[in-house]
Amino acid sequence: MIELSFIDGSIIAKGGVIIYGKYDYHLGAFRAPAFRYREVIKDLKEREVNYVDKISKVSEFHKRISELELWDYQKEALEAWKNADRRGVVVLPTGAGKTMIALKAIEDAGTSTLVIVPTLVLVEQWKEKLEKTFGERVGIVGGGKDIVEALTVTTYDSASLRARELGNKFNLLIFDEVHHLPAPTFKKIGEEYIALYRLGLSATVKREDGFHLLLPELVGEKVYEMRVEDLAGTHLADYTIETIHVPLKRVEREEYEMHYNVYQRFIRERGIKMKSARDFQRLIMRSGFDPEARRALLSRNRAMEIALNSEAKISYLKNLILENSEEKTIIFTQYNSMVYRISREMLIPAITHQTPREEREDILRKFSSGEYRRIVTSKVLEEGVDVPDASLAVILSGTGSSRSFIQRLGRVLRKKEKKAKLIELVSVGTVETRLSKRRKQD
Repeated sequence: MIELSFIDGSIIAKGGVIIYGKYDYHLGAFRAPAFRYREVIKDLKEREVNYVDKISKVSEFHKRISELELWDYQKEALEAWKNADRRGVVVLPTGAGKTMIALKAIEDAGTSTLVIVPTLVLVEQWKEKLEKTFGERVGIVGGGKDIVEALTVTTYDSASLRARELGNKFNLLIFDEVHHLPAPTFKKIGEEYIALYRLGLSATVKREDGFHLLLPELVGEKVYEMRVEDLAGTHLADYTIETIHVPLKRVEREEYEMHYNVYQRFIRERGIKMKSARDFQRLIMRSGFDPEARRALLSRNRAMEIALNSEAKISYLKNLILENSEEKTIIFTQYNSMVYRISREMLIPAITHQTPREEREDILRKFSSGEYRRIVTSKVLEEGVDVPDASLAVILSGTGSSRSFIQRLGRVLRKKEKKAKLIELVSVGTVETRLSKRRKQD
């Protein structure tokens, strides 16, 4: 007779061998990763091995049929997930209703569920939606709260820190913005929870570091995907994307070239190839002990700052705002310092990660009602946060991330009669032109 138990994110088997198990001499038993729970049980049954299962401490969830109605493509996504044994990743653009699919998945599974999100802002949003949909008490773990219920919402940080004690308490994991999961700091969530069912949601799962390749093992394969262009004009607004190349002012051009040449000369002389995010990460690590590498990196960062935050862009933005004074506009920048500068100079409400919750909600409420016609932000509105309809998005600066670009585009694609516009301002003749091309690639 094998006795199965859960200890510190692992399945412990006393009295026999289990699949994926390694012998732990300290415990005198075999130990397997918690996420192999389904395979361990299946293998024991197939081998007709007698066992007692003391692993699961799942709370009862009082299943309730909601009144939510899904669009056809949302139903297809849900069915694809169910057909894959309720494991897998659904990829849909921002504004396409991924949350609705998740709520229906919770209803379908009818079991204890942990929803994992990147920010505390999203914790509150999910809590409200779960309570409204199911009429159940919803727990929160994180942000100073520690209430565990059959339906619980937490952040990736808290889910990782608490994996060893929460790992056997949920049968379904919902990963909002699932591209965060494969990061080295978070992948233990996928490994140390026993959850039989797993659903990942994202606008795009691709990561520049390549860690997204871990998702099939941690969550499941990609079971459904639709792109922005598949839904534009039907379920999402039709749209246009315009890239405007803005020349640097002479002084900015000279300073940019001086700094960028320092960086280029260093990587050329050292024979360094920059083909991936990992190559750049290695340069950052090298800068910790190589003074020349540090100087090159700082020069590169200064050149990027000049290109992304040029005075010419500010001037163009002011004219763009005047020409589109009736459009509900969201302005995105890479740096908080530029957010606050635009806010001061153009009297536009600003939202960053430093903005208190009450102030952020007040700004978004007034933007929704039309009292505010425009807001400026950095990255805080890219992921998941409920943002009212806008018809114009302006990217003043950004990275080469296609995920970030898709999320920003999604902010103007809520279904409406009017065609949405996304305009990006790019400093011509700088490395930003390459970033612009890269973020539009799949």
